[in-house]
Amino acid sequence: MYAIIETGGKQYRVAEGDIVNVEKLDANVGDKVELNVMMLVNDGKTTMGNPYVADHKVVAEVVEQGKADKIVVFKYKAKKNYRRKQGHRQPYSALKILSVN
Repeated sequence: MYAIIETGGKQYRVAEGDIVNVEKLDANVGDKVELNVMMLVNDGKTTMGNPYVADHKVVAEVVEQGKADKIVVFKYKAKKNYRRKQGHRQPYSALKILSVN
């Protein structure tokens, strides 16, 4: 059994026991969060939501709050002595999927 969930404007395919990195959630480590289910697949039977499947939730636990690896944003214009270097680390929340139902 797996589900397609939506959080932070993105969709993720999750199953029970998975650990997935999502956009930072406003929750502490150890907190349990409920996520909306957009699609549920159980024994080959697919249930689609409009936009969410009613009476079904995914329960996950926040395992970690962290930052991703640094990416470097470098802009320049050739022959014009224009250079801008900027780094960015995207914050994320690591979720362990406890139940899909």
